[in-house]
Amino acid sequence: MDATARTTGDIGVAFFATAIGECAIAWNDTAIAGVQLPERTPRATRARMSRRFPGAHELSPPSDVRAAMDGMIALLAGEARDLSAVALDMRDVPGFNRRVYEIARTVAPGATITYGELAAKLGDPAAARDVGRALGENPFPIVVPCHRVLAAGGRTGGFSGGMGVATKLRMLAIERSAGPLFDHPASS
Repeated sequence: MDATARTTGDIGVAFFATAIGECAIAWNDTAIAGVQLPERTPRATRARMSRRFPGAHELSPPSDVRAAMDGMIALLAGEARDLSAVALDMRDVPGFNRRVYEIARTVAPGATITYGELAAKLGDPAAARDVGRALGENPFPIVVPCHRVLAAGGRTGGFSGGMGVATKLRMLAIERSAGPLFDHPASS
């Protein structure tokens, strides 16, 4: 990882505009530590990041983090971008969740998989609810595309990121289109 704007042990954070609103990214000296979908206002997004990463410093992102941000911005603008190479710090992520996230990262932009199908890929078809729980705890939305995981029959299921299921549907619609379907929300 690039050492620019990093101090060992510190967490850096940056905020960036996307087609769905202001998102945020946090990183440490080894990898991306978290991604935040937009809350109702940019102020609420900043408050959420302060709670998730107390003591984090708003910094200019190093080149690898900037590349991850640019990839997310492009993806949410309707470009098919592969974010599977973005390095994530999963040291504190439980093993089951890590396996769920690894499989979710293989689902291409615009494509979907069901909770049950993902559970079957884990080797435990009865674990669909556990898959849903793990995705609800996803600290890396967009990079770990939990929005691409649906309930049986194509139902949306839940979504804990951003503004709930509306954010999930918006992200899927953007990925399935040739470009952004929505204007940038007004900043508050």
